[in-house]
Amino acid sequence: MSLTETRYTISEVEARTGLSQHTLRWYERIGLMPQVDRSHSGQRRFTDGDLGWLAFVGKLRATGMSVADMVRYAELVRAGEHTSEARRELLERTRDDVRARIAELSDALAVLDLKIGTYAGRTCNGQ
Repeated sequence: MSLTETRYTISEVEARTGLSQHTLRWYERIGLMPQVDRSHSGQRRFTDGDLGWLAFVGKLRATGMSVADMVRYAELVRAGEHTSEARRELLERTRDDVRARIAELSDALAVLDLKIGTYAGRTCNGQ
């Protein structure tokens, strides 16, 4: 880390990410993110790298990945390059789950479109 790297307080990270300070502390406590650097007075000092990681975690959350799997992924990242295969497999499983949910939602959308069409001038058979 360079001496000129921008550092952010927990309040600044809260404002930038929308994550509460409680959530940020919890993420650190459960190992979802690495230990955040501290100032001489003990105040958390987040880096751009930390913000990037939090953005990635937000995407994982959006996929519906469980907190346990997110923590497992974070542990694998910290363990090093030799875990890349396990990380890839975890992400592939998540991708498969997301694709299945997208297919379910696409089917539901088609049904809604059909039903909306019945209200737009066609007769509705009571449903």
